[in-house]
Amino acid sequence: MPVSRYYDVKRDEKGERYLEPYVSGFLLLRLPLLNKGTAFTEEERRALGLLGLLPPHVNTLEEQKERVYRRYRLQASPLEKHIYLRNLQDRNEVLFYALLVDHLEEMLPILYTPTVGEAVREFSHIYRYPRGFTVSTKDIDRVEEALGNVPLEEVRLIVATDSSAILGIGDQGYGGMAISIGKLTLYTAVGGVGPDKTLPVELDVGTDREDLLKDPLYLGVRHKRLKGEAYYRFLDRFVEAVKKRYPKALIQWEDFAKEAAFNVLERYRKVIPSFNDDIQGTGAVALAGVLSACRLKGERLSEQVAVVYGAGAGGIGVAWALVEGMKREGLSMEEARARVLVLDSKGLLVEGRAMEDYKKPFAQRAERIAGWRFSGAYPNLLETVENARATVLLGLSGQGGSFTEPVVRAMLENTPRPVIFPLSNPTSATEALPDDLIYWTEGKALVAAGSPFPPVGFKGRTIPVGQGNNAFIFPGLGLGAILSRAREVTDGMVLEAAYALHDFTQAHFPDLLYPPVARLREVSPYVAARVMAKALEEGVAEEERIRGLDLEGLLAFVRSRFWEPRYLPYRPAPVI
Repeated sequence: MPVSRYYDVKRDEKGERYLEPYVSGFLLLRLPLLNKGTAFTEEERRALGLLGLLPPHVNTLEEQKERVYRRYRLQASPLEKHIYLRNLQDRNEVLFYALLVDHLEEMLPILYTPTVGEAVREFSHIYRYPRGFTVSTKDIDRVEEALGNVPLEEVRLIVATDSSAILGIGDQGYGGMAISIGKLTLYTAVGGVGPDKTLPVELDVGTDREDLLKDPLYLGVRHKRLKGEAYYRFLDRFVEAVKKRYPKALIQWEDFAKEAAFNVLERYRKVIPSFNDDIQGTGAVALAGVLSACRLKGERLSEQVAVVYGAGAGGIGVAWALVEGMKREGLSMEEARARVLVLDSKGLLVEGRAMEDYKKPFAQRAERIAGWRFSGAYPNLLETVENARATVLLGLSGQGGSFTEPVVRAMLENTPRPVIFPLSNPTSATEALPDDLIYWTEGKALVAAGSPFPPVGFKGRTIPVGQGNNAFIFPGLGLGAILSRAREVTDGMVLEAAYALHDFTQAHFPDLLYPPVARLREVSPYVAARVMAKALEEGVAEEERIRGLDLEGLLAFVRSRFWEPRYLPYRPAPVI
């Protein structure tokens, strides 16, 4: 079966890959997966009906990149740059990815956090070109028919969102499609998954935002969000249709609101290979960074007392990962949970107080806070940091500025080198600015943030700010699961991704908390290989070709299948 209804990828007598298109002429130039633009050779132009439709000069890919990069640099704002790059992707995917790979560190904040948050908000107003797959309450009863309209035949990776909790900006209705598109951009650019193997999905179950429902330009369905059994019947139909249309696909659940995020993960993770990046990816990337911080301090993770501020999907995911990491170092479950304290908007999670079910495993026993001094019903952030003698502080609250100077100075009272990660996105939601954290702790804090920040100058030193970006985890985790044909994405595979990231950082950047973003394309294959090894160990890998391979063999397997943005030669399909 061809990879698409519009083309197939084949090999010639020498084993070299070439592309066989099933369309020609003007239509060929309008399909972004096929369009080379001015790079079509003279022979291809004659064979594919392109004579007269393009300028006479044949460009190289390098010349094309130079042209579009010049135009990119002229865009006035981050959002305008985002729109420009999306327009480029909608014209010519290979050129788009070739440019992105060359300028990864510069363009990642434009295509992903923090700018993608603004693109989500404005999605209906800046909509240009159809991309991905939408299933709404209007057509869920025809979802199989709708999926049949997708021209890609070998989708391996789906990012699906219901847009209920986008980044730190909440319910965004149909605009969440921009998140699915952005995540899959990274899967291709740094995870090596071919763009014809990916499918962004918007699960449009409505929105509770009155301003969106009243906006005449809003593109989604205009009713309140589905709730309860109706919501899960909708998702059941979607998952059933995906399994039928794309039986080898993995689903990454993205930006689901709190309790739904956990319910959806548990409901489907054994039905179809799937994981939730907000829970598991965030937990893994935070664990990797804290492990690096402990190494730089010369201490063990199991010696730390960690405060997690924020008890949504990300916060609970981080708490879970820290507990698992401490258990790996010999602590019992009870001992580890006593060292990981989680706060929500009402204060510290303590057994006996009202809370959602997903939070209860991380509630402290009442005796844990016996003798503490606090003013309200439950300890607040400052009181928890002081009473628990916290050494690690992680922010996943979405509450900008919540790590105040008294809180940060209290951390310094507890340990000579406090670990403080304000991980909330976008930038406006970050719990503290790195400059403040460095100055309030007299340059002693080990700091990483969720958004990119420049190094901080302090008393003649230049202090790097790590970026705890999920892009260090999810592309490799997803790639490893796909290439191993894992029946399930296990907790062990997720944790292995965290330790793989830490080990890569230790080997290549021993003085940093995280590698530079520019090195993501080196991180992802290593993470993928380690995930594949764990899938084999746990007996969930179904790919026969990787059995018996050591880590180097798995890494070679990954690299041999890592998609590169380059033009393939074209050969017209033979006339029968």
